[in-house]
Amino acid sequence: MKLSWGKGIWAFYGLFVAMILTMVGMSVVQKIDLVTDSYYEEELRFQGKIDKIKQAQKLTTPLTWEVTEHSIQVKYPENLKNISGHINFYCPSDNRKDFKLPIQIDAQSSQSIPLEKIPDGRYQIQFDWQANGTQYWNEGIINL
Repeated sequence: MKLSWGKGIWAFYGLFVAMILTMVGMSVVQKIDLVTDSYYEEELRFQGKIDKIKQAQKLTTPLTWEVTEHSIQVKYPENLKNISGHINFYCPSDNRKDFKLPIQIDAQSSQSIPLEKIPDGRYQIQFDWQANGTQYWNEGIINL
C-alpha cells in the first residue's frame, strides 16, 4: 500500500486537530483558584497590609510559630496586651482547605492550634492581628 502526499497531509492535519481538541478539553476541566474571590477589593487594601507588615517588623519581640507533632504553637509578644484578630490558613493548591481561626491567647501570650482538625498540605499562614490599637501582619509557609 502506497501513501500519497495528499493522504499524508490530511492524516497529519487530522492528528493535529485531534490534539488541539484534546488540549482544549483538558483546559476546560482544569481547576483554577484565585487567592481570594474578592481579588480586586483585596488589591485596593494592599497598602494597609504593607503598613501592618512594617509595624510587625518594628516589634522588639516578634510573633513566632512552630509546628510540633500535635499542634501549631503560636507565641505572641508578651509585652503587648489586648491582642485580637484572626489567623488565615491559605492552601494554594486547593481552596477547599482554606479556613480562618480567631486569635485566642492564654495567660502565657500563646495559642495552640491542634493539627487533627487541619487537612495535610502546604499552607500560607497569615496573622492579621492588633494589640493596643496598633495593627500587625505576619505570614509564612507551613507544611503539614
